[in-house]
Amino acid sequence: MKEKLKLWPRKFRKSIIEYIATNRLFLSYVLISLAGLLLIRNFTIGNMFEFETFIVDFALVLIIGSIGYFVKPKNQYRYFLTVIIIFTIMEIINSIYYKFYISFASLGELATAGQTETVVGSIFERLKITDVMYIIFPFLFYFIHKKLIRTTYYNFMSFVEKGKKMFATTLLIGCLLLAYTFVTATKTDYSRLAKQWNRIYIVKRFGLVLYQCNDIIQTLTPKISSLFGYEESAQLFTKYFTSEDIDKYNKKNKYTNILNGYNIIFIHMEGMETYLMDLNFNGQDVVPNVKKLAKEGMFFSNFYPQISIGTSSDTEFTLLTSLMPAQRGAVFTTYYDREYISLPKLLKEKGYTTFSMHGNLASMWNRSTMHPNLGYDKEHMYFEDSFEYTEDDVINLGINDKLFFKEAMPILENIEKTSTNYMGTIITLSNHSPFTFLDKYGEFDLSTTFEECDDDGSCHEVTTDYLKNDNGKPYKGNEVYKSAAGNYITSAHYADAALGEFFEYVNESDCFNNTVFVLYGDHDAKLTRKEKNYLYNYDYKTGELKDESDPTYIDYDYYDHELNRKTPLIFWTKNAKLRSILNGQVDYIMGMYDVLPTLGNMLGVKNEFAIGHDIFNIKQDNVVVFYNGNFLTDMIYYNNSTEKYKILKEGVELDSNYITNLIDKTEEILEVSNAIIVHDLIKLEGDKVLEIKENGASE
Repeated sequence: MKEKLKLWPRKFRKSIIEYIATNRLFLSYVLISLAGLLLIRNFTIGNMFEFETFIVDFALVLIIGSIGYFVKPKNQYRYFLTVIIIFTIMEIINSIYYKFYISFASLGELATAGQTETVVGSIFERLKITDVMYIIFPFLFYFIHKKLIRTTYYNFMSFVEKGKKMFATTLLIGCLLLAYTFVTATKTDYSRLAKQWNRIYIVKRFGLVLYQCNDIIQTLTPKISSLFGYEESAQLFTKYFTSEDIDKYNKKNKYTNILNGYNIIFIHMEGMETYLMDLNFNGQDVVPNVKKLAKEGMFFSNFYPQISIGTSSDTEFTLLTSLMPAQRGAVFTTYYDREYISLPKLLKEKGYTTFSMHGNLASMWNRSTMHPNLGYDKEHMYFEDSFEYTEDDVINLGINDKLFFKEAMPILENIEKTSTNYMGTIITLSNHSPFTFLDKYGEFDLSTTFEECDDDGSCHEVTTDYLKNDNGKPYKGNEVYKSAAGNYITSAHYADAALGEFFEYVNESDCFNNTVFVLYGDHDAKLTRKEKNYLYNYDYKTGELKDESDPTYIDYDYYDHELNRKTPLIFWTKNAKLRSILNGQVDYIMGMYDVLPTLGNMLGVKNEFAIGHDIFNIKQDNVVVFYNGNFLTDMIYYNNSTEKYKILKEGVELDSNYITNLIDKTEEILEVSNAIIVHDLIKLEGDKVLEIKENGASE
């Protein structure tokens, strides 16, 4: 036994030497490929030696290279060289692209001239040796190949190489390394990989090769999908928008044209939820400015976002087009090249200047491409590079809201002074998850004081700060849930304060006298039911959540949590005459897709292919459809996956066909909206449908 143990290192060393000697071409391919991938990360995002990213790159290089073992040794060079050339092209393109957009290239965007015209026009002015140095790798591999030709390597390998065995072994090692990557990946990693919007994050975590493969799949998926089912989708589209019911709620009301000639500024309030308006701690409101604006303006208290994996971008899309998010992928990154009717386009036809503004990169959610497609003027798109800031001014993904609003004001005033009318969107950012920048949010007292009595009957006040989480570090055990809710509240309070400073400036400015601000929460904060439950059922004495046997227990079930996802929608103006009309609380159930029809009626514009309705026409008959097939009315919330529902009004008896009809309507809305997006039906079939409607009306 001892002799075998002594021989083992010698045998292992011999095996390594033998493997290197018989796999020199393959190993050269691996080393050269990894060198290029390490360098592209080094000269872009700077995480050259990130272990987890290296493992992904190594795994994919092995998996792709393993296929070479199916080729005869004398022809393997061509296969490996082809792969290295593909990697080289990918590295050069992304190096140049990153220089211009601080992001990584997408196949779909490169296929559109509009996205790359800036690069093409000035590429040679900014080109550096580091952008093209990757070209040396194919030549290096060629020289290695030539050197091997001069030896007996290829002749020798044709006799000794066991291609199938080497393929299986190499593939297995690559797959095991890739499995390690996905086992150690977090929920955030998976989410961002699926959404493909934060490209820098994906490349940092998964490497350039996996990012590019994922991008190709997501780019080709809609192209492939659009090849099937077109006729059926076109018929569904025509039937839906020529039916007698489509114009049932399209009529004039007391708000028709009241905003004709007024300017519109949307304030996209990141992660702002309605329930925050009812929260206060120690006499201090969590969001006092949102409450104030709601009281001064028209407040829609039962307003629900309708998002899918596109989150914020889905909100932008649905808000401006009155279409649902796509059933697969995010419209902004997957279906950005379709034709849509949007509010910016409709107002541009009336002579409006349109703009968009965000303290983040233009590449995030592909806004640099999608915003012009939605009708925003390219020359009036203001993103991260339009503002002066330092790293200390960054909260999470971009410029903090207070500085962002401050720098936005002169831009907004200039737009007003140089435009007859304008419409634009200001997208805030600071209240974005993960809500861990507590040192930048400022102080907000979340403590709670309660009375505790001892066994002897003496009582005294005790103060607990159970919702606080210092420096964003998670507590152990259940405390992580408490801190999530507390961190979000602190973050929202900061965002509200920034909003308050902005509207102080608006009120003091000589501008904006003929402007309506439309403030909306883009989506909920994605807190779990257990995390939110700490706001309702925390027992200060035990430090745990109350159970159902506790008489003070508040039932916070699945349906309560879903209904609690609503966000504020506020129409506000400082114009005294208009404020007398745009005021009060509107309690009708309302979805994001109802904003364009409602606001459009006020502005005197109409999207003929809207899925939503003017809330002041449809009123209590409205149905809010969600991407997963759930739906909400003023009567029930229906869960599509369980086929169960909750009645929202006591004593209501539902007709036997009520739910069945709503299920059919929900499916129809989802199918029609998705068909429009996937098959580009507004562009290809829209005129035909309008002609049918016009002829039908004339008859």
